[in-house]
Amino acid sequence: MNPVLIIWLFFILSAFLPMVKQRRLDSNRLKLLRYLQAKRGSQVITLIHRQEHLSFLGIPLTRFINIEDSELILRAIRLTPDHVPIDLILHTPGGLVLASEQISTALLKHPAKVTVFVPHYAMSGGTMIALAADEIVMDDNAVLGPVDPQIGSFPAVSIIRTVEQKSKDEVDDQTLILADIAEKALKQVEETIFHLLKKHLDEENSRKTAGLLSQGKWTHDFPINSDMLRDFGLKVSTDVPREIYSLMDLYPQPPQRRPSVQYIPLPAETQDKRR
Repeated sequence: MNPVLIIWLFFILSAFLPMVKQRRLDSNRLKLLRYLQAKRGSQVITLIHRQEHLSFLGIPLTRFINIEDSELILRAIRLTPDHVPIDLILHTPGGLVLASEQISTALLKHPAKVTVFVPHYAMSGGTMIALAADEIVMDDNAVLGPVDPQIGSFPAVSIIRTVEQKSKDEVDDQTLILADIAEKALKQVEETIFHLLKKHLDEENSRKTAGLLSQGKWTHDFPINSDMLRDFGLKVSTDVPREIYSLMDLYPQPPQRRPSVQYIPLPAETQDKRR
């Protein structure tokens, strides 16, 4: 066979194989989503941010909650009949406050039960969305996080405290402007969280918890587990359906030359005995 032809065939296959693999993943996801919807009698929506094979110049694209996400989720909620429950599968590092507020408000208004499933983590804006649910179902080791706003690359509360520790003559105009924006952002986010929590708690505890989550008591990546959420008074379960873990497997991270983690799953009967 002509060597040039072999090289061309190699390049053609290399170009098409990732597309075929992605199509298969998409098909398997849809099948599992249909199964989950039929099993639970609900509208299942996913908000899963992973670094997949799709990338720009070979660099995996980082995903966050954005306006496109809010548009699509709001459309899905709008198309869901009032009597049909909504199950939202959430896996995200957070993102835009505006988009997160839109999604959480829409979920809050839905008349039927809203359940948010967190198989691994839902930080920042993801936590805001989770608080809009009637019930949070999370893995026993999954976490949510604080929702204190960030101005640029800095926590809003830290900008304010920095300005407070100096006289105004020692602070440049740009930092003073950032401090003003930070103060407004803290108030806005606290009011949003307070409004969401009133669905679960009385007014006093709603205000107290909203302050804890939004006013910079912890670092932005502080892990809030199911026990802490129960202490806040929220309805939290750790009975995550196995199908949701299977769905997460269909959102793989980009392959590495040498995987960081490897293991061989135990046979099913061995796992059952250990339980």
